[in-house]
Amino acid sequence: MLEIKNLSVNYGGIRALKGVSLCVEQKKIATLIGANGAGKSTTLRAITSLVKPSGGQIFFEGEDITNMPTREIVARGIVLVPEGRHVFPNLTVLENLMLGAYLRKDSSQISRDYDYVFELFPKLKERSWQMAGTLSGGEQQMLAVGRALMARPKLIMMDEPSLGLAPLVVRDIFHIISQINAQGVTVLLIEQNANAALKLADTGYVMELGRISMSGGGRDLLQNEQIRSAYLGKAKDVSK
Repeated sequence: MLEIKNLSVNYGGIRALKGVSLCVEQKKIATLIGANGAGKSTTLRAITSLVKPSGGQIFFEGEDITNMPTREIVARGIVLVPEGRHVFPNLTVLENLMLGAYLRKDSSQISRDYDYVFELFPKLKERSWQMAGTLSGGEQQMLAVGRALMARPKLIMMDEPSLGLAPLVVRDIFHIISQINAQGVTVLLIEQNANAALKLADTGYVMELGRISMSGGGRDLLQNEQIRSAYLGKAKDVSK
């Protein structure tokens, strides 16, 4: 579904990505793990054309989308849930969800998707007229995911969805990611909780200093001693 070939990104004189290549299969979950500053978020931003590649190509469903305007990329079915959630604090929960559907023309289906989001996140339904800025961190993350789902994505990309959240909330978020994927949505996940991410993912990629250093099945990478030593340690898996 998504294929990246030899992708490079420069920030001034800094090479943030150095020939990254990876594939995300349709209806699968892929995760990208690595230390802070490895280039993971830059990869997602390049896919959505929020930063411009200096080299390489990005293909989605066989079409070259490299440097395509972000609006057109979203219209093709790629949606990013950014790190830090970035909800609109002075708008209600419902208004935030409405913005997720701003490119859609099928108004008759939008109300059904509200119901779908509220089924996934009952707390959002309870707080539908509450200002998003007054929600807890976990509720804001639910809203950010719900807003992305209102775009009816084929591929949803999530950048650190568990960052700063309590373990019980993190468990709920991972359960929701699994549910979203079960509905046929492809997932590309960046996650600090490498243990939980690799357990969930069909495919994992390890990024170091702007390059992919290792790849394989998520469960296979979980058993790799080098990966366990570098990224897993004794962290508790909260995805169960």
